[in-house]
Amino acid sequence: MSPEEARALMRQWTASPSLRGHMEAVAACMGAYARRLAPAEEDRWVVAGLLHDFDYEKHPTPEEHPYTGVAHLESIGVDDEIRAAILGHADYTGVARDTPMARALYAVDELAGFLVACAKVRPTGVEGMKPSSVKKKLKDKSFAAAVNRDDIRRGAEAFGVELDEHIRTCIDAVAEARDRVGV
Repeated sequence: MSPEEARALMRQWTASPSLRGHMEAVAACMGAYARRLAPAEEDRWVVAGLLHDFDYEKHPTPEEHPYTGVAHLESIGVDDEIRAAILGHADYTGVARDTPMARALYAVDELAGFLVACAKVRPTGVEGMKPSSVKKKLKDKSFAAAVNRDDIRRGAEAFGVELDEHIRTCIDAVAEARDRVGV
Protein backbone atom coordinates (compact mmCIF):
# COMPACT_ATOMS: atom_id res chain seq x y z
CA MET A 1 0.00 0.00 0.00
CA SER A 2 1.33 3.42 -0.90
CA PRO A 3 1.05 6.49 1.31
CA GLU A 4 -1.45 7.92 -1.17
CA GLU A 5 -3.62 4.80 -0.89
CA ALA A 6 -3.30 4.88 2.90
CA ARG A 7 -4.27 8.54 2.97
CA ALA A 8 -7.35 7.80 0.85
CA LEU A 9 -8.35 4.94 3.17
CA MET A 10 -7.80 7.11 6.22
CA ARG A 11 -10.05 9.79 4.73
CA GLN A 12 -12.76 7.22 3.93
CA TRP A 13 -12.86 6.07 7.53
CA THR A 14 -12.16 9.38 9.31
CA ALA A 15 -14.12 12.61 8.92
CA SER A 16 -12.62 14.54 11.83
CA PRO A 17 -10.07 17.11 10.65
CA SER A 18 -8.25 16.95 13.98
CA LEU A 19 -7.94 13.16 13.90
CA ARG A 20 -6.80 13.30 10.28
CA GLY A 21 -4.24 15.94 11.27
CA HIS A 22 -3.02 13.73 14.10
CA MET A 23 -2.47 10.82 11.75
CA GLU A 24 -0.66 13.11 9.30
CA ALA A 25 1.58 14.33 12.13
CA VAL A 26 2.37 10.78 13.19
CA ALA A 27 3.05 9.82 9.57
CA ALA A 28 5.42 12.77 9.19
CA CYS A 29 7.36 11.71 12.28
CA MET A 30 7.43 8.12 11.07
CA GLY A 31 8.81 9.26 7.73
CA ALA A 32 11.53 11.27 9.44
CA TYR A 33 12.67 8.27 11.43
CA ALA A 34 12.44 5.93 8.46
CA ARG A 35 14.72 8.21 6.45
CA ARG A 36 17.33 7.73 9.19
CA LEU A 37 16.84 4.09 10.05
CA ALA A 38 15.24 2.33 7.09
CA PRO A 39 15.27 4.59 4.02
CA ALA A 40 14.02 1.87 1.70
CA GLU A 41 11.03 1.37 4.02
CA GLU A 42 9.94 5.00 4.34
CA ASP A 43 6.63 4.54 2.54
CA ARG A 44 5.71 1.59 4.77
CA TRP A 45 6.53 3.54 7.93
CA VAL A 46 4.44 6.46 6.69
CA VAL A 47 1.55 4.09 5.95
CA ALA A 48 1.70 2.81 9.54
CA GLY A 49 1.50 6.38 10.78
CA LEU A 50 -1.36 7.30 8.48
CA LEU A 51 -3.42 4.28 9.46
CA HIS A 52 -2.65 3.76 13.14
CA ASP A 53 -5.90 5.46 14.25
CA PHE A 54 -7.96 5.31 11.06
CA ASP A 55 -10.64 3.17 12.73
CA TYR A 56 -10.81 5.21 15.94
CA GLU A 57 -13.61 7.56 14.93
CA LYS A 58 -16.00 4.71 14.12
CA HIS A 59 -14.62 2.20 16.64
CA PRO A 60 -13.28 4.15 19.66
CA THR A 61 -13.51 1.50 22.35
CA PRO A 62 -10.58 -0.64 23.50
CA GLU A 63 -12.60 -3.66 22.41
CA GLU A 64 -12.67 -2.36 18.83
CA HIS A 65 -9.68 -0.04 18.27
CA PRO A 66 -7.26 -0.88 16.69
CA TYR A 67 -8.55 -4.40 16.10
CA THR A 68 -11.29 -3.46 13.63
CA GLY A 69 -8.95 -1.42 11.50
CA VAL A 70 -6.23 -4.04 11.55
CA ALA A 71 -8.72 -6.72 10.48
CA HIS A 72 -9.69 -4.53 7.54
CA LEU A 73 -6.04 -3.94 6.67
CA GLU A 74 -5.42 -7.69 6.72
CA SER A 75 -8.39 -8.22 4.39
CA ILE A 76 -6.89 -5.85 1.83
CA GLY A 77 -3.39 -7.31 2.04
CA VAL A 78 -1.50 -4.85 4.23
CA ASP A 79 1.58 -6.63 5.53
CA ASP A 80 2.10 -8.14 8.95
CA GLU A 81 4.73 -5.67 10.16
CA ILE A 82 2.50 -2.65 9.57
CA ARG A 83 -0.47 -4.37 11.19
CA ALA A 84 1.61 -5.45 14.20
CA ALA A 85 2.96 -1.92 14.63
CA ILE A 86 -0.58 -0.55 14.60
CA LEU A 87 -1.70 -3.13 17.15
CA GLY A 88 1.34 -2.39 19.30
CA HIS A 89 0.73 1.34 19.48
CA ALA A 90 -2.04 0.68 22.01
CA ASP A 91 -0.64 -0.65 25.28
CA TYR A 92 -3.84 -2.53 26.10
CA THR A 93 -3.49 -4.88 23.11
CA GLY A 94 -0.46 -6.53 24.68
CA VAL A 95 1.20 -6.78 21.27
CA ALA A 96 4.98 -6.53 21.58
CA ARG A 97 6.74 -3.69 19.83
CA ASP A 98 9.52 -5.86 18.50
CA THR A 99 10.45 -4.01 15.31
CA PRO A 100 11.93 -0.56 14.80
CA MET A 101 8.72 0.44 13.01
CA ALA A 102 6.57 -0.61 15.96
CA ARG A 103 8.82 1.13 18.48
CA ALA A 104 8.84 4.27 16.34
CA LEU A 105 5.05 4.33 16.05
CA TYR A 106 4.65 4.05 19.80
CA ALA A 107 7.34 6.68 20.37
CA VAL A 108 5.85 9.28 18.05
CA ASP A 109 2.11 8.82 18.60
CA GLU A 110 1.56 10.77 21.81
CA LEU A 111 4.38 13.21 21.08
CA ALA A 112 2.93 14.11 17.68
CA GLY A 113 -0.41 14.85 19.30
CA PHE A 114 1.26 16.97 21.94
CA LEU A 115 3.24 18.93 19.36
CA VAL A 116 0.06 19.71 17.43
CA ALA A 117 -1.55 20.96 20.64
CA CYS A 118 1.50 23.14 21.33
CA ALA A 119 1.47 24.52 17.81
CA LYS A 120 -2.19 25.46 18.04
CA VAL A 121 -1.57 27.80 20.97
CA ARG A 122 1.51 29.48 19.49
CA PRO A 123 1.14 32.55 17.27
CA THR A 124 3.68 31.07 14.83
CA GLY A 125 2.35 27.52 15.05
CA VAL A 126 5.07 24.92 14.76
CA GLU A 127 7.52 27.40 13.24
CA GLY A 128 10.32 28.19 15.65
CA MET A 129 9.13 25.67 18.23
CA LYS A 130 11.93 24.45 20.49
CA PRO A 131 12.28 21.24 22.48
CA SER A 132 12.77 23.28 25.65
CA SER A 133 9.37 24.94 25.26
CA VAL A 134 7.74 21.58 24.55
CA LYS A 135 9.34 20.08 27.65
CA LYS A 136 8.07 23.02 29.69
CA LYS A 137 4.55 22.39 28.38
CA LEU A 138 4.91 18.69 29.22
CA LYS A 139 5.24 19.68 32.87
CA ASP A 140 1.89 21.48 32.75
CA LYS A 141 -0.50 18.59 33.35
CA SER A 142 -3.53 20.74 32.55
CA PHE A 143 -2.26 21.47 29.04
CA ALA A 144 -3.34 18.79 26.54
CA ALA A 145 -4.36 16.74 29.55
CA ALA A 146 -5.38 13.74 27.44
CA VAL A 147 -1.80 13.24 26.26
CA ASN A 148 -0.03 10.59 28.30
CA ARG A 149 3.32 12.07 29.29
CA ASP A 150 4.59 8.70 30.49
CA ASP A 151 3.97 7.23 27.03
CA ILE A 152 6.08 10.00 25.52
CA ARG A 153 8.98 9.29 27.85
CA ARG A 154 8.66 5.50 27.69
CA GLY A 155 8.33 5.61 23.93
CA ALA A 156 11.52 7.61 23.45
CA GLU A 157 13.38 5.39 25.89
CA ALA A 158 12.21 2.15 24.26
CA PHE A 159 13.06 3.57 20.85
CA GLY A 160 16.54 4.46 22.09
CA VAL A 161 16.46 8.21 21.49
CA GLU A 162 17.12 11.05 23.88
CA LEU A 163 13.95 12.99 24.62
CA ASP A 164 15.32 16.33 23.37
CA GLU A 165 16.48 14.77 20.10
CA HIS A 166 13.16 12.96 19.74
CA ILE A 167 11.20 16.15 20.26
CA ARG A 168 13.42 18.02 17.77
CA THR A 169 13.04 15.30 15.13
CA CYS A 170 9.27 15.34 15.49
CA ILE A 171 9.02 19.14 15.55
CA ASP A 172 10.95 19.26 12.28
CA ALA A 173 8.80 16.53 10.75
CA VAL A 174 5.53 18.18 11.76
CA ALA A 175 6.81 21.53 10.49
CA GLU A 176 7.63 19.97 7.14
CA ALA A 177 4.10 18.53 6.92
CA ARG A 178 2.35 21.54 8.49
CA ASP A 179 -0.17 21.93 5.66
CA ARG A 180 -1.37 18.33 5.93
CA VAL A 181 -1.25 18.42 9.73
CA GLY A 182 -3.11 21.70 9.98
CA VAL A 183 -0.67 23.71 12.09
